[in-house]
Amino acid sequence: MDEHLLETSVSREALDKLRIGDIVRLNGVIFTGRIGLYKKLFDEEAEPPVDIAALTNVTFHCSPAVGEKAPGEWEVSAVTATASFRFEKHLPLLMERHGVRCVIGKGGMSPEFYRDHFKRLGGVFLNTVGYGIGAQYGRGVQRVEAVHWLKELGIAQAMWVLRVKNFGPFLVECDTEGNSLYEMAMKETNENLKGLYADLPLPTLKRMGEVHNPEDEVF
Repeated sequence: MDEHLLETSVSREALDKLRIGDIVRLNGVIFTGRIGLYKKLFDEEAEPPVDIAALTNVTFHCSPAVGEKAPGEWEVSAVTATASFRFEKHLPLLMERHGVRCVIGKGGMSPEFYRDHFKRLGGVFLNTVGYGIGAQYGRGVQRVEAVHWLKELGIAQAMWVLRVKNFGPFLVECDTEGNSLYEMAMKETNENLKGLYADLPLPTLKRMGEVHNPEDEVF
């Protein structure tokens, strides 16, 4: 496991050096995106409020906790990720049309999605680490550069452009080869699980749902 401090927009060379399980922190500019932004861009086909490709290639699936200190002056106190699998419909469009190559979120996406899109386009997925550290991520936000579609989408769904420094830590869940840390961990877990079942005695009470083979489990 290596640690990386990357500048946005992150170069293809820097992205290619990342491996699943590495730790990443970021300096530069990122923008937030959730379903409200994606529907606006791709379902309603609204003109982007800013040239995303020129701005940055890093997006964060999150809802920042922000307060307005003065009219038009915002302060971020915490940043909490939201589940990224919900955006699989729109994310390829964001990557293809607007040059996004680094996605930060929670929970990851399917291995098939990574291979079909992240590997093809040379992107990475960075996962937030643990729960309850939104304030830690908030401390990495230096300032709000801009906010777009605030009136139309509201605070949680608006597009926030954030200047960050030493922003992280994030865990590389998918690299540019389409490898997935979660997929690898699940395979190892399932293999070990088979061994645990092998040492169990046969069920004696024969209760409904009681099985001796993990492949017979119904979830």
